[in-house]
Amino acid sequence: MQTKPLFSHLFEKKSPVPGDVGGERVTKEELRAKANDLPLAPGVYLMMDKTGKVIYVGKAKKLKNRVSQYFQENNASHNEKTRRMVAQVDHFDTIFVSSEFEALILENSLIKQHMPHYNILLKDDKGYPFVRLGKEPYARFSMVNRPLDDGARYFGPFGGRNETRAAIDAICAAFKLPTCSRKFPRDIGKERPCLNHHMGRCDGFCRGIPDEKEYTERIEQAVQLLSGHYKSLARSMREEMQRQAEALRFEQAAALRDRVTAIETLGKRQKVIAGICADTDIWGVYRGAAKCGWAVIHVEEGSVTGRESDVFTAPTDEDEADMLTALLNQYYLPRAVLPREILLPCESEDAAELAGILSEHAGHKVSVHVPQRGDKAELLRMAERNAREDVERVTTLQERENKTLTTLGQMLNLPEPPARMESYDISNTGASDIVASMVVYEGAKPKKSAYRRFRMKTVSEHPDDYASMEEVLTRRLRRYLDGDEKFAPLPDVMLIDGGVTHAQVAERVCAALQITMPIFSMVKDDHHHTRALVTAEGREIDLHANPAVFALIGQIQDETHRFAITFHHESHSRSTMHSALDDIPGVGKTRKATLLKAFRSVKAIREADVDALSEVVPRNTAQAVWTWFHREDGQPQTAENQESGGS
Repeated sequence: MQTKPLFSHLFEKKSPVPGDVGGERVTKEELRAKANDLPLAPGVYLMMDKTGKVIYVGKAKKLKNRVSQYFQENNASHNEKTRRMVAQVDHFDTIFVSSEFEALILENSLIKQHMPHYNILLKDDKGYPFVRLGKEPYARFSMVNRPLDDGARYFGPFGGRNETRAAIDAICAAFKLPTCSRKFPRDIGKERPCLNHHMGRCDGFCRGIPDEKEYTERIEQAVQLLSGHYKSLARSMREEMQRQAEALRFEQAAALRDRVTAIETLGKRQKVIAGICADTDIWGVYRGAAKCGWAVIHVEEGSVTGRESDVFTAPTDEDEADMLTALLNQYYLPRAVLPREILLPCESEDAAELAGILSEHAGHKVSVHVPQRGDKAELLRMAERNAREDVERVTTLQERENKTLTTLGQMLNLPEPPARMESYDISNTGASDIVASMVVYEGAKPKKSAYRRFRMKTVSEHPDDYASMEEVLTRRLRRYLDGDEKFAPLPDVMLIDGGVTHAQVAERVCAALQITMPIFSMVKDDHHHTRALVTAEGREIDLHANPAVFALIGQIQDETHRFAITFHHESHSRSTMHSALDDIPGVGKTRKATLLKAFRSVKAIREADVDALSEVVPRNTAQAVWTWFHREDGQPQTAENQESGGS
């Protein structure tokens, strides 16, 4: 449940509010000076943009140390999310509190109130219902979205609404409490008992027997169950059953026996309210390409009793430990019932602090640790699988692709996610058959109709990848400048298979043609896997930090290489199988086959006269063949190589 600690003093020297006289944008130096004036005291800070909107809420044991870190000259230790947030900060406020527990509670409350863009946000309370018990006579349990300051007792928040409703019904059935619409004591004795009484689900309090005292006792027993004390409740009721039996009140003893059995069954069955009976919570966190997810498995005496999970958004560079810290605080602090053990997949910055605060809050010790092996480690893997499955189920392919492209754009410092990317590779066998491929990706998908192939025209004496790349890019860009629609538009990013020198060649070509575009070379590791992108200046961009981007660039490089190799093999095969007859005008495949079948070899065809040739093919074709082989220079012309398109 939410707590209202007494916070009376905001930071006195507030920054000018936007729109006020003199309310000019505060400089980073002024923000740093203001942060350095803060005391070494616990509290909460609120970062705001120039419109006054809260964009981040954080807590600190020592406000001065934490807040001043944001505005240091050297912020190399900040991740990308923090740098983006700090760039938008116009002013900040702080709230001093008396303890770390109050700081955690207040931070959680302010996050839910302001929903800051740069905080990891747990699902709204509407998804986590509470159980309410009024303070009036014959009070009943009901399900509500959030607790109110109305004097009633609240339990939770718990799991989903269906599970919570089913649990309330099960508790009422176990204690044979009324669930009908009658109001007590107003309707006592007015009508006959309803069907629930005849079915044995209710003891018929509408008759006046059992009385209000008995009703109140059963409600209190149900409260113990809702508070997670079903073991002690069952034990005390079993002792009462024994006393009734010893007093020869066998009917009352039998009723208690049935109630104890129902309570134990309810406490151990799988679909109780998540977390009520758990003595261990196991956490899993998963970061997908577009969304993140968490799952917590509730375990009682080694048996899984429930599961909760949710999907949320988080910055791509937010690590698992940071996500856990935010999630744990928001998840546990509002809850009335806490487990005795919390297992995490990795160390959390505030784990020890959180364990102490939760222990104080719960009234019993709550341990927080990271198991390394054994059954508990296997449960962690199960929780992670649950989180992963939830994320993958709700994330569409388009969302994954959009997130991947957005992340790639941020990594490459592009103003927008790349809509079109072109990739180039060279393939050759010695000095012959030097070819190049141009592969096009629109978004995260290949556009094969835009693929292009090139045969080298100027590089022929010996293989030279750099000279070949220069020729290919020059021809491609000139075709665009000449208005060739097959080579439009220009890409948002140009990717070259190679190293720094290949990127330098590409930049030199673009500069010569007065074209500006981002250019990166794709660098492979010793295992021929794409490991990084590199600029012409030698700046490397590691791809391993984001698996989705790593996979996309690797796919593009593999596709470019495949297309180049395929074209090279085709060209090499054609040149190997090339015949002198292929270059003679008017001689196609059919007449070539006819001539070879009749004369058995090109040499015999060369030595035949026109009359002999005319017996096999038409006279004009025979004349063309004889003329071709008896030219004065003896060097027939070859067809000029041209770019070819399509895949």
